Amino acid sequence: MKTVDLDATHILAADHRTVEGLFEDFEKATSSDRKAKLAKQICTELKIHAQIEEEIFYPALKGKIDEDLLKEAWVEHDGAKVLINDIEASGPDDEFFDAKVTVLSEEIKHHVKEEEKQQDNMFQQARAADVDLEALGQAMLTRKEELKAQAETTGLQPAQLATISG
Repeated sequence: MKTVDLDATHILAADHRTVEGLFEDFEKATSSDRKAKLAKQICTELKIHAQIEEEIFYPALKGKIDEDLLKEAWVEHDGAKVLINDIEASGPDDEFFDAKVTVLSEEIKHHVKEEEKQQDNMFQQARAADVDLEALGQAMLTRKEELKAQAETTGLQPAQLATISG
């Protein structure tokens, strides 16, 4: 029987790898239909990921890791959400569709770097802090399943901005 890794940082890192793969597939795609399908998948994955981070992970880190890093993560999410909502509202025939997906990819690469790759990143700080990463991971997986089910049935609402007035 396969055991589930409940470490919140590992769950989020796995999401990052999934989305990186989807962006790579988008870059290689040539047909409009394939690009549209991949863009939709990217947007859905990112909306779910951002929501579990904002509902569960980030609040648990407040006051326990570098506050500037946490605030920047919230604002970076909002920047990505603006593009996500725009991409979802358009399609491959939109003159700037590919450019929007490319810029979203660049924003996400930067965000991932701050969360898991640069020196003293958010995930390292979370592991060093007094945070129960397994309990967080369990809550995040539960919420993620709810959001995936919603995405498949009724669809997800447009991404809601938390720090930028729109």
